[in-house]
Amino acid sequence: MEIFVDADACPVKEIIVETAKKYHLKVTMITDTSHELNDGYSSIVTVDKGRDSADIKLINLVHKGDIVVTQDYGVAAMALGKGAFPMSQNGLNFSDENMDRLLFERHLGQKIRRSGGRTSAIKKRTKEDDENFKKALENSISANLNNAL
Repeated sequence: MEIFVDADACPVKEIIVETAKKYHLKVTMITDTSHELNDGYSSIVTVDKGRDSADIKLINLVHKGDIVVTQDYGVAAMALGKGAFPMSQNGLNFSDENMDRLLFERHLGQKIRRSGGRTSAIKKRTKEDDENFKKALENSISANLNNAL
C-alpha cells in the first residue's frame, strides 16, 4: 500500500507525511511545475502544467489497494475503478455508493456557474477539518492493513 496525493492544492500534506511515517508507508506527491515541494520524505513527481496532467499521472501510478488523497471527484472515480481507496482532504471516503451523487452535484455546479450563477462559498479550513482528516486517514490505513493480512 502506498499513499498518492493530488498535491497541487492539498492543505493536508504535512498530516499525510506524519501519518505515513508512523506506518512506514511510501508517499508520492504529484504536482505540476507551478508548485515546488520537498518534505524530505515523499517522492515528488512533477508534471507539465497542462490541464489535468497531474491527475492523469496520478491515476497512471495508482494500483489496487493504494490510498489516494484528492479533492477532485473525477480523480476519485478513476481511483475507485482501479481498486484504490480515494479520500478527500476533509476525510470523506469516496465510494461506489456516493460517487454518482458527487459527480452529479459537480455537474450541476458547473452548469450554474457557466450560466452566470453562483454556488456556495468554500469555507475556511479549520483545525477540526485537519483532525477529521487525520482520523479518517488512520482509519483507512488500519482497515487496508488488516485486509492485507
